[in-house]
Amino acid sequence: MQESSEPFKSSLAKVDVTFQNLDSSEISLTDVSHYFDSDPTKVVEGLRKDGKKPGAFIADTTTANAQVRSLSAQVRLDSRTKLLNPKFYEAALKGGYEGVREISKRMRYTFGWSTTAGAVDNFVYEDANETYIADEDIKKRMLDKNPDALRDMVETFLEANAKGYWDTSDENLERLRDVYQECEDRIEGVDFTS
Repeated sequence: MQESSEPFKSSLAKVDVTFQNLDSSEISLTDVSHYFDSDPTKVVEGLRKDGKKPGAFIADTTTANAQVRSLSAQVRLDSRTKLLNPKFYEAALKGGYEGVREISKRMRYTFGWSTTAGAVDNFVYEDANETYIADEDIKKRMLDKNPDALRDMVETFLEANAKGYWDTSDENLERLRDVYQECEDRIEGVDFTS
């Protein structure tokens, strides 16, 4: 029996609001990919005849004081409390190889919200770039502990810019390309300093 997807698409084309429930204080929006993987915001926008983006909301039920926030507000909150929080990244950096990988994954998952819902503010990319790439000390610590993860993070920044999700300076982009090459050299064991 072959079923048609048209009734489903027709129903989605009428959606005005998308909604997800955040029910664990241990796993948040930028901890794993399944939250943005299953977000229908851009799918609905593409199916609507008027091209209107539906409102996207998150119910944060991780505490007794449940709150409903816009998806963008929740991504901002998550970014400030983890990715851009010195307590988070300093603790992660103490975790060595795996800690740097966690920072890089969090950046990638934050980027996922740009691709599926356009829910990441430019300042998140700018501040993350300032924190992890422009800060020579943090960049060096990441490079020393896990150059592969730092390279992945740089790729995420460059992709965010290339796809129009992050507007930044030419200086930042040039620095990212330099850091990418530095990571490649480290991974390949190339040392141009001697």
